[in-house]
Amino acid sequence: MMKLDQLRRTLFRIDGKAYKAYKDIEGACDCGWFTLYIDHVQGDPFAAPSLLRARVPMNRASFPRDLFRNRIRRIALEDFAARRTDLAVFREARRIQGSGKSGMITIDSGGQEVFERTACKITPDWVEIRFFAGLPAAGRSILGRQAQTLLCDALPDIVQKGLLWRTYPERPAWAFVECVENQESIRERLDDLGLVAFVGDGSILPRETGHSQHPMPRDKAVLFSSPASMRVSLDLPNPVTRDPGAPRKITGMGVRKGVTLIVGGGYHGKSTLLKSLERGVYPHVPGDGREYVVTSRDAVKIRAEDGRRVERVDISPFIGELPGGLDTRTFSTDNASGSTSQAANIVEALEMGAGTLLLDEDTSATNFMVRDARMQALVHKESEPITPFIDRVRELYDTLGVSTVLVMGGCGDYFDAADRVVMMKAFVPGEVTAEAREVAKAHPTGRRPETGPCEAWRLERRPVPASFDASKGKKRVKIDAKALDTILYGADRINVRNVEQIVDFSQTRAVGTAIHLAASRFMDGKTPLRRVLEGLDQYLDENGLDLLDPFHRGEKHPGTFARPRRYEIAAAINRLRSVKFR
Repeated sequence: MMKLDQLRRTLFRIDGKAYKAYKDIEGACDCGWFTLYIDHVQGDPFAAPSLLRARVPMNRASFPRDLFRNRIRRIALEDFAARRTDLAVFREARRIQGSGKSGMITIDSGGQEVFERTACKITPDWVEIRFFAGLPAAGRSILGRQAQTLLCDALPDIVQKGLLWRTYPERPAWAFVECVENQESIRERLDDLGLVAFVGDGSILPRETGHSQHPMPRDKAVLFSSPASMRVSLDLPNPVTRDPGAPRKITGMGVRKGVTLIVGGGYHGKSTLLKSLERGVYPHVPGDGREYVVTSRDAVKIRAEDGRRVERVDISPFIGELPGGLDTRTFSTDNASGSTSQAANIVEALEMGAGTLLLDEDTSATNFMVRDARMQALVHKESEPITPFIDRVRELYDTLGVSTVLVMGGCGDYFDAADRVVMMKAFVPGEVTAEAREVAKAHPTGRRPETGPCEAWRLERRPVPASFDASKGKKRVKIDAKALDTILYGADRINVRNVEQIVDFSQTRAVGTAIHLAASRFMDGKTPLRRVLEGLDQYLDENGLDLLDPFHRGEKHPGTFARPRRYEIAAAINRLRSVKFR
C-alpha cells in the first residue's frame, strides 16, 4: 500500500504524460487517518470518471453506535453521510479545472426519498464513502499538480467533513435518523391497524413546481388536515422533533383497507394526494413535507400504458375472448391497447403480491374503468369483451383482500362500490361517504354489473432463464441505465417510463442489474416469478446491495445503486421484450 507522500510523488512524476499513466496510482493509499482506494482509473478525461473509495476506521469516525444500532437507522445514517459528503464536495472540489471531467467529484446522494444505497457503507469497524472523480487533464495529458490538489488536498477535507462525526451538525443528523425510523415504524404497523396509508396532519403535499419534488414554500401551501372521522393518533419511537418536550405522537388521516374514492373538482388536490401516497412507499427526508405520508410497502400504482409488451398474462378477469377467438387466459401482445395494458398491469401487480392498488382516472383507460347505462344499452355485452374495473374493484377486496385507492372526478358510478369517499376541496380533505351514498340512492345509475365473480385469478408465471440475455457483442454482460426511465439490458432497451414508483436514477440502475442477478441465480424455469424475486429480496437483505454489481469485484465499489422493490423489478421484467414465461 502506497503512502500519501508516494501518491504526491507519483502524480508529480506523471505530470504532462499521456492520460493512461494515471494507471500508476491505482490501488490503496494510506492517507494516515483514512485509506483511499483508487479502484479504477478512467481511460481518458472524456470517459466515465474514475472509481474511488475512502474508508475511515470507526474508532476515528466515532459515529455514536446508537445512530446505527438497527438496520433502519443504519440505512438512514448512510444516506445522511452521503448527503453530507456531497455537500462537502460542492464546497471543496470546484476549484479544479481541465478537460473533460477534470476535477469533477460526484457521489450518489439521492433526492427527497431515503433509500438503502451503496454510496456509503457503515459497519461497526469502519465507514466508507464511494465516489467518482474526473482525474485532471489538459487534452489527454495529465495535469499532475491539479491531481495533487484534488486527491491530496481537497479530498482529505471532503472525507473529514463527510465521515468524521466531530464535524457533523449533531442535531440535524439525529433528527434525520429518528425521522426515518419514525416513518418506518408507522409503515410496520399499518397492517395491524387496518390501514393502507397514513397522512400526517401538517404535511405539505403540493410541490414547488410540476417538475420538482421539493415542497411548496410553507407560507404558500395548504397544510394537510385530516377529516375528524378519519383521524387517528399514532405513537412513535422518537419525538416528532428534537425540541425539548416534543411529543412522541402524531395525528393524521388513516386510509383504511377496502375501496377508497378520492373525489373533488379539478385542481383541488386529488392527484396531488394520490401522488403523495404513491411515493409514500419510501421514507422521505426531513423538511420534504411528506415525511409522515406513509403508505404500505405493497402498494402499487396502476395506469394504462399503450404500446407495452405483454407476455402470457391471464387478463380474462377483465378482458374476455377477443374477436378472432384470441384466448385472454394466456394473453400476449407486442403492442397492448390502453385497456389491455391496464388489465395486465393489475394482474402482474397481484402476481407479485400487491395488497393495495393506486389508480387515477387521468392515467386510466376510460373504457377499462366503467361502461355507463347508456353505453350498455347501445353496445350490448355480447359485443364488449371488457369487464370494467368498477365490476371487479369490490371483488378484489372481498375475495383477495386487495384494497384500492382511486382518484375519480368524472364518474359517480363508483359511489356504489366505495367503502369511503374523500372529497378534496382547495387541498383540504373531507369525508363525504354518507353524502355520496345519499346521492347514489337519489340518482341510481341504471347500469348493470357486467359479469359474475371471477372463477380463478391465475397469478403464477414461470420465467424462462434462457430468455434473459445480458450480453452484447463481445461483452458477456452489458447493463446500463441511460435515464430514470430507460434500462439497457444486453441488446434490449427496457422502457420503464410508466412504472411511476421508480423515482430515483440509482433505482433504475439497480433494477437492471437485479434482473441479471435474479435470472442467473434464482431462475430455473420452474420457479414462479414471485418466488424468484422474494428469493432475491432475501438474498439482498442478507448480503447487501453490493452484490448487485454484475462483475462483483470484491472490494471495488458499486457506488450507484438504490434499493428497488420487487414490484418495480417485476415491472421491468414484464417490459423486457425478449422475456418468455411458462
